[in-house]
Amino acid sequence: MAEFLASKEWATFLQILPTIPFETWETIWSTAVATLLALVIGLPLGVCLVTGEQGGVRPLPRWVMSVLNAFINLLRSVPFLILMIIVIPLSRLIVGTSIGTPASIVPLVIASFPFVARLVETSIREVDAGVIEAAQSMGATPLQIITKVMIPESMPSLISNVTIATTTIMGYGAMAGIIGGGGLGKIAINYGYYRFNVVLEIFATVLLVILVQILQTVGTRLAVRCDKRIQR
Repeated sequence: MAEFLASKEWATFLQILPTIPFETWETIWSTAVATLLALVIGLPLGVCLVTGEQGGVRPLPRWVMSVLNAFINLLRSVPFLILMIIVIPLSRLIVGTSIGTPASIVPLVIASFPFVARLVETSIREVDAGVIEAAQSMGATPLQIITKVMIPESMPSLISNVTIATTTIMGYGAMAGIIGGGGLGKIAINYGYYRFNVVLEIFATVLLVILVQILQTVGTRLAVRCDKRIQR
């Protein structure tokens, strides 16, 4: 034990320890921003995937639906590590740099909004068709059906799926440390992987696991509270 406390590995851990709160905040901040932007793009797309099909409340031309589905499937099929490298020029164009936490948000959003769109599609499809038909029979417009029937009725499932998306984005954010992204992923990769500092690698991983567990717990409780089928 004394040898370990006197080792270079432990000394590096003590040196990096004061930066852990900031790196943890960067992980939370980048995850929140990326999730919000992914929702802004993915939520309307997910709704369109359901409402725009033939027989939906607002049918779109078949070719539009085919292009939309192909586009989403294409982005979802690209591994995140490869996608990060591909969009480096785009990150540099948007935020002025290809490294750091702001730059990592660009590939995070591009990788996650198709995933969010499919999750939203799944949630919307769970809404009882009878409820939608009842709204149509009362003369509700497509926008009213979407905003006052589909989304509210699917809210518990939406919250659960957004929680899944958020934890996935947090995992992607840790991987972004490979291209210079900030946060706990940077610590785990720069010190744990490249410098073989097992202490920092384990510490950063444990913190990430704790954050994921907190997110999952909060998301599950919110979904339960919004579920009208559960007797309180």
